[in-house]
Amino acid sequence: MRADAEAQATAPSDTMLPYRVVRRTAQTRDTVTLTLAPVRRAAGRFRAGQFMMLYSFGVGEIAISISGDPAGRGDVLEHTIRTVGAVSGALSNTGVGGLIGVRGPFGTGWDVESSAGGDLVVVGGGVGFAPLRPLVLAALADRGRYRRVVVISGARTPADLLFADDQDRWVRDGSIELHRTVDHPGPEWTGRIGFVTEPLTQLRLDPARTTGFLCGPEPMMRFCAQALLRKNVPGDRIRVSLERTMECGVARCGHCQLGPLLLCRDGPIVTYTVAEPLLGVREL
Repeated sequence: MRADAEAQATAPSDTMLPYRVVRRTAQTRDTVTLTLAPVRRAAGRFRAGQFMMLYSFGVGEIAISISGDPAGRGDVLEHTIRTVGAVSGALSNTGVGGLIGVRGPFGTGWDVESSAGGDLVVVGGGVGFAPLRPLVLAALADRGRYRRVVVISGARTPADLLFADDQDRWVRDGSIELHRTVDHPGPEWTGRIGFVTEPLTQLRLDPARTTGFLCGPEPMMRFCAQALLRKNVPGDRIRVSLERTMECGVARCGHCQLGPLLLCRDGPIVTYTVAEPLLGVREL
């Protein structure tokens, strides 16, 4: 795609478009993935790490990261939604055939392409793995461009691990190095027990050729970033996804301000060099 065409394709749209739910996949007890198809006109193509504003008619609108394949069909979106409130609950409960309003795509991406020729270390905690899935899919689609691809996926219990089928397939394919860990194992769990920082700390890395991608609760991202820094991975090669209340998506309302950043425009993906002094700022 030419640069000017790509810029046009990924430019955010503030026009709400109707999308229909064509598939609803339960991920965990409180998290589902909705596959959406446009009713008339599709939103622009997205980059791994970007988000959409999703509207449940009559309830409200929230920002949700895109969890689908950026190289897939341009008119189909996938969003993985955890029920935590009225709007997320209404979106999650939308059945096949139901309508959802969509605006976007918005925000910055993971920019995995800039790490071509190097090693990727991808660490996701809980529902934070959803925004990382497009990054992993993009890397696998062009696997020859990258040396080592390491994925660390963590959750509270084995039943809370997202995209378990995907992760099983990646292991069978041998295309990535996968480490799964849980806080509270069940009787049938034979994998790692503990936080995602533990397998990360044990990794042997080539710091000059490693890029880290982190998404999850802010304490998890801080600890993981510090572990990478101790391994001499530069802060500007560690990328994190920051989350604050995003209400407009187009840097007008100011609700997502974090220090000098408006995260719907300047984020959600930023380097840890940018994020480190800001992560102590509490949400309003």
